[in-house]
Amino acid sequence: MKRHASPIRILVVDDDPIAAETLCHALSQFGYSSTIALNGIEALEHVRSGKYRIVISDVEMPQMNGIDLCREIRQRGCCDYTYVILLTSRSDTASIVEGLDAGADDYIAKPFSPREMQMRIRAGERILLLESRDLMIFALAKLADSRDHDTGSHLDRIREYCRALCLELSTWPQYQDTIDGIYIQSIYETSPLHDIGKVGIPDRILLKPGRLTTEEFAIMTQHAKIGGDTLQAVAEAHPEAAFLRMAYEIAMSHHERWDGTGYPNGLAGEAIPLSGRVVAIADVYDALTSPRVYKPAYSHHTAVQIISDGSGSHFDPNLVQAFLKLESEFRAIKRRMNDAPENEDSEFLPMSQCNDAMRSSPQPNATACT
Repeated sequence: MKRHASPIRILVVDDDPIAAETLCHALSQFGYSSTIALNGIEALEHVRSGKYRIVISDVEMPQMNGIDLCREIRQRGCCDYTYVILLTSRSDTASIVEGLDAGADDYIAKPFSPREMQMRIRAGERILLLESRDLMIFALAKLADSRDHDTGSHLDRIREYCRALCLELSTWPQYQDTIDGIYIQSIYETSPLHDIGKVGIPDRILLKPGRLTTEEFAIMTQHAKIGGDTLQAVAEAHPEAAFLRMAYEIAMSHHERWDGTGYPNGLAGEAIPLSGRVVAIADVYDALTSPRVYKPAYSHHTAVQIISDGSGSHFDPNLVQAFLKLESEFRAIKRRMNDAPENEDSEFLPMSQCNDAMRSSPQPNATACT
């Protein structure tokens, strides 16, 4: 059988040493590292060490049976979720219900197929990965967001704008093979990481209330590469976490421009990942319509005009077309999740003054459109 290398360690709990050794041998063939506990009390001590994310336990054991062990694990309230598989010869409905009610995630009857066991464990890994992914995305996004005290609900709005754009694009024939439900959920979850690289930018630049000098702007633009490089390193270390690929693409490319004059790599047209092109519009719209210490909030009408004017230069023309079709939905999202009253009276701000991808000096604060 094909080995499945995994960093997750498995705790096997069974009072029959031969049965436990047999299961551990099968797990080693699948690439898993495992440890044996001969009863529930011993098992609980191992669980408390924090080394094991998956527990496979027999039900019938002395001192503490598998049902009670499962209850104890669930009552611990630890930070990391422990996936519990109960293994027993009792396959009647009442026994299964009792195990699941105690907090078990899965229930396998003896004798079991090693191949079935492998697939059940992989299902557990996927659930644990989802938990780790959501926690990591939230933590990293909030880390970056905490550097800029003016962003408020920016991350929540960005993900809503991105989802709206992708839902629209999924109905277009040219995107139907690319944008499906999985893609939409992935961009919704990973778009908050677009500015994670700002953690590497000095406060004197990131929080500067006035225009940036040419030198300061050059430092500011490094946040895209800092974020991209960081997420790429994590993705390479955890290839099983496919969502990190999109997170990397977004962080690295959401400041690229359709005409090739963006940063950090000067990509143009469809060489820019689609996810980066989507986030670019969402990010600029939200920054324009949000107040900052260095600028007022510009009206929805002004933001729409600026994005429309940027079609074919800053933004993908197809995405601008989709945005214009959805502008009322963008406005509704902004109003529903706004941190400040909408400003309909601010003067029109030319793209040349608000676009943080400009290369001339002096620069406006680089977060004005990010």
